[in-house]
Amino acid sequence: MSRPVVHFEIHARDFGRITDFYSKAFDWTVDADNPMNYGIVQNEGEGINGGIAQRGDDDPGVMFYIAVPDLQAALDQVEAAGGKTVLEPMEIPGMVSLARFADPEGNLIGLVKEQ
Repeated sequence: MSRPVVHFEIHARDFGRITDFYSKAFDWTVDADNPMNYGIVQNEGEGINGGIAQRGDDDPGVMFYIAVPDLQAALDQVEAAGGKTVLEPMEIPGMVSLARFADPEGNLIGLVKEQ
């Protein structure tokens, strides 16, 4: 069974400017009322949900997340296929368990544990 893309993130240096852009360009509602300063984008029934985040020095511009049943097993499979673990499995309490890897071209991709 293939694993679906379930979440996207757009990382930006100017959080306010980028949330304003996507709100105006695509009528996205960006909810940044949370302690993580993270803009949540929910696509009511069509497409996948995502987020907009303040970009750090090592963050990509755009990243997507793939749902997997076991984060470590997926990272082991990624490494066997030629990728590299970038972020070991971690949990954001009450929200999500995630990890990140770089593919052989250096693209940063996220993994989330299936709920």
